[in-house]
Amino acid sequence: MRKIPLPGLAAFLLGAAFGASAHEGHQPRSEAAAVFPIPAPGSYRLPPIKPAAGGTVLDDTGRRRDLLDDAHAITVLALIYTRCGDVCPLASADMARLQDLAAKEPGLARRIRLVTLSFDPEHDTPEVMRRFAAAWRSADPAAPAWAFLTAPDRAALAPILAAYGQRVDARPDGALNHVFRAFLIDPKARVRNIYSLDFFEPALVVTDIRTLLLEESGPEGAEGR
Repeated sequence: MRKIPLPGLAAFLLGAAFGASAHEGHQPRSEAAAVFPIPAPGSYRLPPIKPAAGGTVLDDTGRRRDLLDDAHAITVLALIYTRCGDVCPLASADMARLQDLAAKEPGLARRIRLVTLSFDPEHDTPEVMRRFAAAWRSADPAAPAWAFLTAPDRAALAPILAAYGQRVDARPDGALNHVFRAFLIDPKARVRNIYSLDFFEPALVVTDIRTLLLEESGPEGAEGR
């Protein structure tokens, strides 16, 4: 059974009970927004929004790599920080649910890469991210890969945040104001969808991934790529 870190568990339960935001600039999850019809895969298109940005990051072993390594996969990128007390635990729980859904379809799981990137490199060292990963990664060998990354420093992080439009403002108490965003990135390194917390629904993300896979395999798969 996956174990949620105690601070994250408390925040998760509080967030689920009250749907409230503790940080200015954070958005609560709307219960109404989570109840919406999910279209059939391939019944809609996801036009490219913009190029996805790479950048130097550290994995949870401390190895330097590029954010867009493993380019053959469809990537779901979530930007969080581990000390976050409200939306980030909810988002990580959604990523875990997405991982579990994908694990039920090994053919799908092999085409997916989950990435959690911290924007708090001073605190979220590779060691911290390794402990954080242990609480969320599934032990199921059929589950998709899930990388937990941080930046070597603020200088390396800044262009990544700018490219993804992720604003982060430090508060005097050490908390970081931010609005949660997750990104669906295709194997051509293009952003194909951007999710707020309200619409970061694992079943919807899986449907979006299937839509991209159908685009690749269909007669128009090469068009515009």
